Amino acid sequence: MRRITFAQAINETFHQMMERDKSLFLIGQGVTSPWYVGTTTVGLYERFGDGRVIDTPVSENGITGAAVGAAIAGMRPVVMHPRMDFMYLAMDQIINHAGNWRYMFGDQVSVPLTVWGIINRGGEQAAQHSQAIHSMFAHAPGLKVVMPGTPYDAKGLLVSSIYDDDPVIFVDDRWLYSIEGDVPEEIYTVPIGKGVVRKEGDDITVAATSYMVHEASKAALSLKEQGIDAEVLDLRTIKPIDEGLLFDSVRKTGRLVIADGGWKTCGVAAEVSALVSENCFEYLKAPVVRVTLPDTPAPASSALEKKYYPGAGDIVRAVKNVVGRR
Repeated sequence: MRRITFAQAINETFHQMMERDKSLFLIGQGVTSPWYVGTTTVGLYERFGDGRVIDTPVSENGITGAAVGAAIAGMRPVVMHPRMDFMYLAMDQIINHAGNWRYMFGDQVSVPLTVWGIINRGGEQAAQHSQAIHSMFAHAPGLKVVMPGTPYDAKGLLVSSIYDDDPVIFVDDRWLYSIEGDVPEEIYTVPIGKGVVRKEGDDITVAATSYMVHEASKAALSLKEQGIDAEVLDLRTIKPIDEGLLFDSVRKTGRLVIADGGWKTCGVAAEVSALVSENCFEYLKAPVVRVTLPDTPAPASSALEKKYYPGAGDIVRAVKNVVGRR
């Protein structure tokens, strides 16, 4: 098995899946531009042409509506939003239409749509170009939301999203694009709704999403040196959350820190905390703690960004606080 980057894993998936399935097409603003999508779509336009790799005008609502209609008609579109912030403009199409269609038509019509949203946090891009709004889609019925944190999962979850007969929000983070990992050359799937234990431990559970999985793993190494054995969970899917994996870990360790790169209020960390409080309360030895973005817009200053975005150090401090409480 060879090692490739997160971005290369996404690119390879599109090449292989578009070759296999002629009903699959990619549509979005700047879908052929490295400035928008990095190297994730390299070679697709040249290989498959403008009928299947469609670079569009700036119209998030219209682009997404076209993809929803194509999915209802039997195709398998992937609609790309190069900055997740502007998916707000497509909320009507994603939630009112794609998410509700199967229910409204009595299970007679499916919407096999993948909505690929890219988080562009950092780099002094400020409040309107740095937002991670994944939890807003997890709130809506009818949608599945996946957040791969490794190259292996990027490929496997993208394949699963494309194959799925219901709309899936596939969320990636450009901070992950250069991360390398082992990825098979053949097409494979990672099941939607299944998390994974990245590191086993007995003292505390750290449940994380996306890039925060890597920060949690760094934190776990530091904590190990200080005599604290942390178990690291990669949720991978935030709708539906792998409750069995989460509950089993918390029942074993009795403590929980949640690390998510979204806002704190009504976010993924809040949902995970509520699930554990409802189902594992008698096992908890200390209150659940959330490590998230603060409830403020992203700053434009690089100095403020260092304070704004949580990392391994924040997780270490949270874990030591939880373990120290009785």
